[in-house]
Amino acid sequence: MVWLSYDRGTIVIKGLMHIPFATLDPRTNFLRAQALNYYDIIHYLRESNIEYTDQVFELIPSPHFTMKDVSLRDYQQKALNRWITVGMRGCIVLPTGAGKTILGIKSIETVNSAVLVVVPTLDLMYQWTEVLSSHVTNTAVGNLGGGSEEIEAITVATYDSAYIRAPSLGNRFSFVIFDEVHHLAAPGYRSIAEQFAAPYRLGLTATIEREDKLHMDFPKLVGGGVVFEIRPTELAKSKHLASYEIKRMHVELTPHEQNEYEKNIGTYQLCLKKLGIRMNYHGSFRRLIMMSTKNRIAREALLARNKAMDTALNSKSKLEELRTILAENGGVKTIIFTQHNSLVYSIANEFLIPAITHRTDKLERKDVLLGFKEGRYLAIVTSKVLDEGVDVPDAKLGIIVSGTGSGREYIQRLGRLLRPKLAKTSDHDQKAKLIEIISLNTRETGTSERRKKALTRINQSTKKG
Repeated sequence: MVWLSYDRGTIVIKGLMHIPFATLDPRTNFLRAQALNYYDIIHYLRESNIEYTDQVFELIPSPHFTMKDVSLRDYQQKALNRWITVGMRGCIVLPTGAGKTILGIKSIETVNSAVLVVVPTLDLMYQWTEVLSSHVTNTAVGNLGGGSEEIEAITVATYDSAYIRAPSLGNRFSFVIFDEVHHLAAPGYRSIAEQFAAPYRLGLTATIEREDKLHMDFPKLVGGGVVFEIRPTELAKSKHLASYEIKRMHVELTPHEQNEYEKNIGTYQLCLKKLGIRMNYHGSFRRLIMMSTKNRIAREALLARNKAMDTALNSKSKLEELRTILAENGGVKTIIFTQHNSLVYSIANEFLIPAITHRTDKLERKDVLLGFKEGRYLAIVTSKVLDEGVDVPDAKLGIIVSGTGSGREYIQRLGRLLRPKLAKTSDHDQKAKLIEIISLNTRETGTSERRKKALTRINQSTKKG
């Protein structure tokens, strides 16, 4: 007879000397495997007609969950059906505003067993908790993170807290939902997936690709790759999301700014030449950062590059263009995005617009977002804290004053505008607009092109399902 048990993020197998996915532990002379492999181990034993006793799980007791007011749109139902068909494992990619949380709630109702929802931020933990509590009628929702340690049959945890508690919680839930699943591939967070035995897994995100290509590990970590994906353009065509247009406005640096930019870019390129580094592969910039801790020339290169980019991103011409755009769109709900907090505060002070950064406390952020929703504020300015996951009230205009070349960041910012269409409202009234302000004759033009290519790649990708 074979016995399976759980031990601090691993599965211990007694009664066999060999099985795929496991290695011999010389300390105990038993086979041991990552808890992640529980699903495959069970499948192997059944296919091999090997009798076994399964003592892996100590599930948190849960009632038969009952949900109220949960209905899915056609594409959400197709996504859920596809996920169920492939064994309730894998990732679903839906644009921001397309209802990933509601789909997640429906998946919880489908599995109907102890579930852990893992999210990247406290804001998202509170958001999921609020939505779950409004739909689940017969159980409390627990929290793990931000000082809370309430473990319930439905628990929402931050990635940080799940990482810390994974060895002790890895056999308490049969279902794990990874929200904003692209975070899971990070070297630390991936151990959450590795130490949980949960056979049922769901990854949710609007942008699954990572520039470091670690998203290639999702079939292992989540039990499957992308099982369903739908593009923003498709949802706009089918009237589920607002249609949109993108404009790129180019401005010239002032003569003084142009001189400063060229001087610093020249220094940067000269230092790279001395170091023998070419910025033509992924990871080259990270290598430069690591070198800068010990190498004077590398440090000089970084400082010169940062000065040049600060000049391009914070040009006075950009503020004047922003002034013109705001004047032309008076009365339109607007979100202004920047790369750095310093520009957030400059814009907030110049145009008397409420700002949200990572320094904004919870109560102030809540008040600003509520004021934006109610129309007390027609514009807000932010750096990166609203890019991901946080439920932001409807806006029709987004202005990117500065940003990175990250496709994920760009698509998430566009997603802030792609909210569900309202009934009895014309297409013209609902059309969203995203405007980029780009400094000419700087590397920011290349950054904008990378963003453009990322959106094109998403829109041309094959729909699954």
